[in-house]
Amino acid sequence: MSVRRRSLAAWLLAVALSGMAHAAPDPVRVGVTRGAHAEIMGEVQRTAAARGLTLDVVVFDDAGAIDGALAAGRIDAASFEDEADVAAARRAHGYAIAAIAPTVALPMALYSRKLPSLNQLRPGSTIAIPDDARGMARALILLQNYTLVTLRESAGLHATTADITGNRLHLKIVRVPHARLARALDTAAFVAMENDDAARAGLQPARDSIGIEDARSPYADVLAVRDADRTQPWARELVAAYHSNEVAHFILTRYQDSVRRPW
Repeated sequence: MSVRRRSLAAWLLAVALSGMAHAAPDPVRVGVTRGAHAEIMGEVQRTAAARGLTLDVVVFDDAGAIDGALAAGRIDAASFEDEADVAAARRAHGYAIAAIAPTVALPMALYSRKLPSLNQLRPGSTIAIPDDARGMARALILLQNYTLVTLRESAGLHATTADITGNRLHLKIVRVPHARLARALDTAAFVAMENDDAARAGLQPARDSIGIEDARSPYADVLAVRDADRTQPWARELVAAYHSNEVAHFILTRYQDSVRRPW
């Protein structure tokens, strides 16, 4: 084969391989956890199919395995965690993955067996919050949103009880392990619980809480893909299907605001 023909063949092979690298996967495999994320993605799957995009919803029992599966190419997208978690996976494992759009917020909320509303909260009351770093920060930010505490501005999303600079009702804030938060409802004025903890106690944020995170919480979950796929047409189509009116209606009617939309 002549040099010219070899060069042409090499160029054609490179073009073919490039096309394969950027071709939309068929179907697009989306990793989710069981529960709300899987249920919502099922509706996204139906909406996407009507628009010409085929999705395969892959349900993981171990949420910790999803980021690795995405980075390794065993799935093409993931929907189960927030942007901070995606960034942490990048730092900890070197995964080339990134968030491309918000999905839903599974809100932390304040629950009480003693108070009909926060307006009845008395000075000096004891309240319970999660004792892990993430849950504690999330609870303190929620308390600040309800003007119950003031936090040092530099604390950001990593606030601890040491960052409290104001506590107008002199509340006694007790840190409690997740497994004991539901039991704390018997003694505390109110308890800050994340969605999973509340669900295990038979509680729903919209129905049972006396305070709830905003839909645009910094802890809203996201769609994540590999870095190389961020600008791919199929990724944009996936976001469009998720953010469709059909999916918005499903979320509202299925969860009555206990699952919230940040878009």
